[in-house]
Amino acid sequence: MESNTNGIQPSEPELASGQIISVGNLLDYLKRLSDSRKRRGIRYALEILLTLFILAKLCGQNKPYGIADWVQQRKEYLVEVLKLKHKNLPHHSTYRRVLSEVVKVEEFEKIVAEYLAQLPCSGQEVVIVIDGKTVRGTITREDPFGLHLLAAYLPGEGLVLMQMVVEKEKENEIVVAPKLLSCLDLRHAVVIGDAMHTQRQLSIQIVASGGHFVWIVKDNQPKTREAIELLFAPEKSIPGFGNPPMDFQSATTTEKQAGRLEERTLTVSSMLNDYLDWPHLGQVFKLERRFTYLATGATEHEVQYGLTDLPAKDASPERLLKIVRSEWGIESGLHYRRDVTYEEDQTRMTKKSMGRAMSIINNLVISLLNSHGFDNHAHAHRVFDASTGKALALIRGL
Repeated sequence: MESNTNGIQPSEPELASGQIISVGNLLDYLKRLSDSRKRRGIRYALEILLTLFILAKLCGQNKPYGIADWVQQRKEYLVEVLKLKHKNLPHHSTYRRVLSEVVKVEEFEKIVAEYLAQLPCSGQEVVIVIDGKTVRGTITREDPFGLHLLAAYLPGEGLVLMQMVVEKEKENEIVVAPKLLSCLDLRHAVVIGDAMHTQRQLSIQIVASGGHFVWIVKDNQPKTREAIELLFAPEKSIPGFGNPPMDFQSATTTEKQAGRLEERTLTVSSMLNDYLDWPHLGQVFKLERRFTYLATGATEHEVQYGLTDLPAKDASPERLLKIVRSEWGIESGLHYRRDVTYEEDQTRMTKKSMGRAMSIINNLVISLLNSHGFDNHAHAHRVFDASTGKALALIRGL
């Protein structure tokens, strides 16, 4: 199935890892940003400041001080290739001020989303994962909540579609999720999230928008969880009576990584469709995960329950198992990279506006590298740091 979420089009020929491909010029998108600075005294256009910042990010620099230093070390080259009038390039305080006070983050988010929507896609099934993350670098004594963002992510493509602020002192992700999804084209897409988002109204909204949902059911929906758990509970045999026929079907995968063997078995049933009080119910499922630690032989066993609007004829146990597994893609492909590779939580940002702008830039760089076939972003940073021209070509869409 080809990707069409949020206007994303199918890719041209498949990409080899690290290959530079032709896409839109990021500079053209950044030129559309409003600049709130007074015209008098402006040395660098807003799109140039952001381009320098993103360029340094592509080459492995994460904090404003390091970014400013990296730019200064390549001053002659950047002044010439970007045709800059001023030879003295920005101080790190300039980048902080621009991200905190000049960039209008809502507008920036929208324009970056439009740019990412035209990047090539791999043609995988469209699964949208929604999940939240707190930008810990914005937490202060006065604001213990910090900036919390709810993102919509395509794990198959490695692209961030959009993110929205969750005002944790006023609301939670349940309130923001409908607003976020209303901005996306959900036709033929499958939406998945953690148990917090297992909500009836959100399920209705997704189906009304032409999409599908797959939810994990936990104790925030106690009656629903109890009904599904009871369905999959082993039947106790009663002498003289046979067990009722069941429609269970299962799929199992086994994966070895990080010193352990993980076996996942997903079992589905349609027997609750006329019984369970859940809109558009197509199937319920039980997911069993068994971990065996190879060094010690110790084992762990986990069981989760879930539901989906996808009927059995459209979603086999194998397909549902793959969809459920893809939820972890936002943790490993986005949140972990922002925290560790891009040092987002270690970068002090006392103003939430700067934290939001930095998260948008990190999402942009991560999505850009993913779309060009880079699985290892630390390696990608070394590649581009060794050749600033390649990084600039990437931004220019050459």
